[in-house]
Amino acid sequence: MTDLGSLATEPLFGLALPELWFALLFFIFGMFLFLDGFDFGVGVLFATRDDHEKEQLLAAVGPFWDGNEVWLVVFGGTLFAAFPAAYANLFSRHYLLMFAILAALGLRGLAPEMYEERDDDQWRRFWGSAFVAGSTATPFLLGLFVMNWILGSATILTLPGILAGLTVVTLTVVDGAAFLGLKTRGSLRDDASEYGIRAVVSYLVLAVITLCVTYATAPSLRSSFQSPVVVVLVLVTGLLTAGYAAATRQQRYYLAFATAASLVFTLVALLAVLMFPFIDRATGLTVRDAIISTLPLNLMTIMTSVLLPLVLGYFAVLYFAFRGPVERVGMAD
Repeated sequence: MTDLGSLATEPLFGLALPELWFALLFFIFGMFLFLDGFDFGVGVLFATRDDHEKEQLLAAVGPFWDGNEVWLVVFGGTLFAAFPAAYANLFSRHYLLMFAILAALGLRGLAPEMYEERDDDQWRRFWGSAFVAGSTATPFLLGLFVMNWILGSATILTLPGILAGLTVVTLTVVDGAAFLGLKTRGSLRDDASEYGIRAVVSYLVLAVITLCVTYATAPSLRSSFQSPVVVVLVLVTGLLTAGYAAATRQQRYYLAFATAASLVFTLVALLAVLMFPFIDRATGLTVRDAIISTLPLNLMTIMTSVLLPLVLGYFAVLYFAFRGPVERVGMAD
């Protein structure tokens, strides 16, 4: 048992709290990339649809995306609360990139609202294109940001970062296509499945190229690449890619969706392993260097152990309430 007096001097129950909070930080990022990832993917596929099908796509993601974005806020809040030095260094070093991400997110959120305001072809083409642009730019910039974070780069545009951005875009298309496999029917679902298979092949190719380029251009990460965990995660990615394609071909849509989710979390786990034990490689800050002091860390751990299950429960209720296809929603009679 841990008494109250020891909260200021000892970690809760003797746990390795800095490492647990590092893992929690990447879990939260994984939740965002998975949940908002299918919103982005649906936004990219929006460019391939006719007017009736575009209404279906908007109806499919409409109940979820505001909630999904909360995970990005939670990610930033967790980094600030648990690793404030890393937060300050990272965001001040890449503030232009952060503004670009926020602008892309804002465009992605505004465009569909404006799209439905007027029944005018030119108006709808413009805001439809804006929706696609915002849905593509956001995951690209996120991939660029995360890779620069792992590299410890102060430069915005790096070759591994650009490749990582493209990789994340293809992953969101995989995610979005899997989501549409559950939310649509008929030719729209068939087309989404085909796009999903093409995207997952592109994702695997880009992921391998990104890893090779990163290994060649970032000597400081080479020791991390030699970790058996990294090798296992790369192999798992290959298996999941094949599993996604097979599940989609066999029209096992729930399995395809679960596989897409696993691909996202496998990628996030790979990034975390490559970064550890650093939380900010540019400044040399390790996870244990950057963690806050013992008392607030213990109190945050107690609060999070109560709040996180509630948040996860809320999302479970939300997705259960809006389950099922949306094939007739928003369609013209």
